[in-house]
Amino acid sequence: MSLRADASQCGGVVVEFESDDVRDRRPRKPRSIPGSALIYLRGPKFLIYVSGALSMWGDRMWHFAISVFLIELYGRNLLLTAVFGLVVAGSVLLLGALIGDWVDRNPRNKVAHASLFIQNISVTVCSIVLMLVFSYKKWIEQIWDGWLTVVCYTVVIVLADVANLASTALTIAIQRDWIVVITGYNRGHLAGMNATMRRIDQVTNILAPLAVGQVMTLASNVVGCGFILGWNLVSLIVEFIFLSRVYRIVPALSVKAPDTEVDQAFLQGRERRPQVQGDTREAVALAEDNCNLSINLKEITNLPLCFQRFRWLLSTCKDGWRAYYRQPVFLAGMGLAFLYTTVLGFDCITTGYAYTQGISGSLLSLLMGVSAITGLMGTVLFTKLRKAYGLVNTGIISSCLHLGCLLLCVCSVFAPGSPMDLSLIMPYIDSNSSSDVGGMVSQRQKHTYPLRGGSNQPLLPDRSSIHWTNNTVLFDNVPSGTVPASYTSIILLFLGVITARIGLWSFDLTVTQLLQENICESERGVVNGVQSSMNYLMDLLHFIMVISAPQPQHFGILVIISVLFITTGHTMYFLYARKARRKHRLDT
Repeated sequence: MSLRADASQCGGVVVEFESDDVRDRRPRKPRSIPGSALIYLRGPKFLIYVSGALSMWGDRMWHFAISVFLIELYGRNLLLTAVFGLVVAGSVLLLGALIGDWVDRNPRNKVAHASLFIQNISVTVCSIVLMLVFSYKKWIEQIWDGWLTVVCYTVVIVLADVANLASTALTIAIQRDWIVVITGYNRGHLAGMNATMRRIDQVTNILAPLAVGQVMTLASNVVGCGFILGWNLVSLIVEFIFLSRVYRIVPALSVKAPDTEVDQAFLQGRERRPQVQGDTREAVALAEDNCNLSINLKEITNLPLCFQRFRWLLSTCKDGWRAYYRQPVFLAGMGLAFLYTTVLGFDCITTGYAYTQGISGSLLSLLMGVSAITGLMGTVLFTKLRKAYGLVNTGIISSCLHLGCLLLCVCSVFAPGSPMDLSLIMPYIDSNSSSDVGGMVSQRQKHTYPLRGGSNQPLLPDRSSIHWTNNTVLFDNVPSGTVPASYTSIILLFLGVITARIGLWSFDLTVTQLLQENICESERGVVNGVQSSMNYLMDLLHFIMVISAPQPQHFGILVIISVLFITTGHTMYFLYARKARRKHRLDT
């Protein structure tokens, strides 16, 4: 079945585009460069790029600054940052399906404007509260026996969490729905916009924290809060204007078919396809759900209002997860989520470990810059591979490239200079065993440094890997500058991490476009909301994994576990690719 037919059955508005070959053979009329540039600058793509760049820049600055602010507020203790990281991850995990359902049920312009307004106003109010707390901290601590300070901390965390939820909704609306409609469901144009948005994300990921960090260092935390406040107010106005213009010049964005019509069209389209036993069972299950719908509604209306609302929320979450499970790209989405359970990214875990191995901060900054370049190379590779081999095959090639580079990280665990000591995993049974283990550790001190007992706390860094690393461990109070016996292990580790980002970002873009192309319009928001929940769930597993083995001597074990999770994720994608090829052969 053609993409146009699939899109029309899902309630989408399709715009016909010529293929690249036909368009290249057609003679082109000469057009002046200034005129072409002016048309592009006024077009929807450029406006989306500028709006996305402003939003990403603000997000990167805020997520970098809030972690520093919370540490400063709590006397350089990481407790508040840990609480904030858990609240953010838990809220998206629980509310991801509800956010996506809200995106699906409301007009596109209202969703974008409401999300944009809530996000920026929450950050603005939170910045004002932080400015007041930093300016009058001693006075606030004396009111209500210090309880006003607790109230301020709670308000800051709640507002920051609300801003993150609104940012999630805005990302789902713009990058998972608007872009699909703007490109007219054209796969080539969609791949180009996805790659460009990811390149913008890579650049802002490096420059935005650097900019706000310089302001906070050269001035003060209060000035840093004011800088973020002003940026969000200006960004709110500009993004509102640009998104409103895009909505006006792309009429398809205003067309959103009702869910009932979409579901009927989708089911009719499935009836015209070749029937197999699995599809029959799924159709029967859908029919049974529709038969039980009226009964469930009657049961809900008989409950008190508060219980009706609560039961409706639970029902929406359940339906969202079920919709995610029955998607044809379910295995691909799950494979992407498994890539979040990893320590092999440029977050505080890997950089903290490198710090314990004698790597200087300036060298780490240089390596982060190189990793950003390889991430950009991944976006270029994605567009080339997709055009040459197709989208599904691009994912296979990217997976193999990613896994091949990560083998260097596995080799680093056993290479000279590696501090891995498996004996430290065993608990201390008695004093004798403790002394024995202590003797073994002392022999490895040339590669590692002891940590204080209270320093293994979670920290929320900037979003410097494929996902938002909300909960990581910072190796605090660790001396640096001591030259280890061999740099072979750390060189192999960073060589694998940096080169793997080429395949990583190419694979990420592949799965992103698969989700965009294969999800029905009426379920696009809720399925992507559940995908965000899955990403945060796997990130929480990564958090638990690091907390369970926080010492530098354990890092090799974390590397091996991370590679196993990543291998499992890519295996899920291989199963999806096999299923997709089989389905394509049956249809043809």
